[in-house]
Amino acid sequence: MKKTFLAIAVIAASATAALSADDPIAQRKALMQANGGAAGLSAGMMKGEIDYSPAAGKAAITALHATAMTFGDFFPEGSDMGADTKASPKIWEDPAAFEAELAKFQSATAAAVQASGRAGPADLDAFKAAVGPVLGTCKSCHESFQIK
Repeated sequence: MKKTFLAIAVIAASATAALSADDPIAQRKALMQANGGAAGLSAGMMKGEIDYSPAAGKAAITALHATAMTFGDFFPEGSDMGADTKASPKIWEDPAAFEAELAKFQSATAAAVQASGRAGPADLDAFKAAVGPVLGTCKSCHESFQIK
């Protein structure tokens, strides 16, 4: 249980750091760190490495949804030129495709939030059904719009 609360605290701290920076690259990175924390917690629960709890499931889904709803705001013109970014030039070359990918992420996280209810998914199977499509959108976006 302590691991779960520690993971949730890391997610929250990372998201808070993202909101305090003025640099869009730093904001994107902080949001992706928070997203990675939520995805890591999700994967750990899905694999049975971390005990599942509805509260932890809800926290992970909520963090993923928060990223989905804000992430697209941090790609202004010129923020592709930073020395420390993994954002692919394709984001600015084909913004419609990037927006479509963000829309899939937003839709998947909104559905997961809806499915998780007020207290979080009741059991691990419900959590897997809710968060699985979200993690699929993460993979899809990284394959198309992230420099490896």
